[in-house]
Amino acid sequence: MKKGTIKVSVLYPNGDGKTFDMDYYSNTHVPMVGGLLGDAIIGATVENGLGGGSPDSPAPFAAMGNLYFDTMETFENSFGPNAETIMADLPNFTNIEPIIQISEVMI
Repeated sequence: MKKGTIKVSVLYPNGDGKTFDMDYYSNTHVPMVGGLLGDAIIGATVENGLGGGSPDSPAPFAAMGNLYFDTMETFENSFGPNAETIMADLPNFTNIEPIIQISEVMI
């Protein structure tokens, strides 16, 4: 990604009693989000947590999704009108309250 790109990260913390359906997330939720946000998205990744920083430690996050946009305005104009629909789908694949971070790509 080029410098100045906006990255929206959705992180799903791991833990006891938390569930996450990666198949639904990857094959249903993410394509739905892509369809709703359309050409505003210039890139996306889905990550499955495998482990933590020390041997045999659990991953701090069960999963992460990242969306990339040219500008904050592009993100806000595409996501805002669709936020309710996107958030309403969460119970279909997880019981985790996601952490959302918006960042500017620096390198």
